[in-house]
Amino acid sequence: MKAILLKNSGKVVVEEMSLPKLDSGDVLVEMSVCGLCGTDIEKLHGQYTAAAPVLGHEAVGLIAGVGQDVIGLKVGDRVFPHHHTPCRVCYYCKKGNETMCSKYRSSNLDPSGFAEYFRVPSWNIKQGGVLKIPKNVSFEEASLIEPVACCLRGLSRARVSKGDTVLVVGAGPVGITHLQLLRNIGAKVLVSDINKKRLSFAEGQGASAIYNALDDVSSKIRSDTSGVGVDISLVASGNPKAILQALKSVRKGGVVCLFGIPVVGSILDYDFSNVFNNEVSIVSSYGATENETMSALNLIEKHNIDAKSLISDRFNLDEFEEAVKTAEKGDCMKIIITP
Repeated sequence: MKAILLKNSGKVVVEEMSLPKLDSGDVLVEMSVCGLCGTDIEKLHGQYTAAAPVLGHEAVGLIAGVGQDVIGLKVGDRVFPHHHTPCRVCYYCKKGNETMCSKYRSSNLDPSGFAEYFRVPSWNIKQGGVLKIPKNVSFEEASLIEPVACCLRGLSRARVSKGDTVLVVGAGPVGITHLQLLRNIGAKVLVSDINKKRLSFAEGQGASAIYNALDDVSSKIRSDTSGVGVDISLVASGNPKAILQALKSVRKGGVVCLFGIPVVGSILDYDFSNVFNNEVSIVSSYGATENETMSALNLIEKHNIDAKSLISDRFNLDEFEEAVKTAEKGDCMKIIITP
């Protein structure tokens, strides 16, 4: 079988290898679609260290084999397997910080979500990490379950409510996903980005206002909100400049949610006395749990989020390097990989 692997040298290779061996409780999945995430790009450049450098975690497909003692799953089932699952009993899980659980990042899809076949560990299955995909949800739509789930967790941590004015900094795939979810909540959504094509897409997706991030966005937003600022600034970019823009645009008593992942070594040049004086809350959001993946699947199934509209480009495994180059140019939305 073919698999996309990241070698220690930082080089990506398409490697021919044997099917993963199943231990008791494991399942083998034949990949149908796997989304390309920004974290995959960061892993390629050695800029992401939050979890093991395994590529491809937005994978869906058909169960092609089951190990001993697997209950509730069979060959032929259409599934979404979550790559990380928490223990639910440790200190962090009990405090509601499940994605900080040491078990959460210890397992993964083997050898990669970008593979013709991959193994889902028994741990993930026992913790409820494998969801069956309804017949009326396509594999392409289902490949958005994980990123939608992450966005749901971010909005929950930011405590977004109906009627809030929210600035989404970054109009890439996750920024537009947040835009769709925020509109469902009933928030007024403003979007900023340096990419005019993405800003135009955001406007077509229902953004109330769009801003070129190269301009003085915070001043324009203050002007457009009668000097108040936005209730919530949601950073859907890993660029430190995006964080600065979010901090300068939020109102007194507002919330800044760090959703995009800053690269290792990022430094922020900001006077944090402003955070204290203006009682600004800063929260971050990492990953998602099965509570969010189930909610995400429900939203996609009921078409409360338009997953198909987020997909702009499709490549196969042999075209992986081209897919990465397309993503790095930034003119696309969601890229998906097929066998």
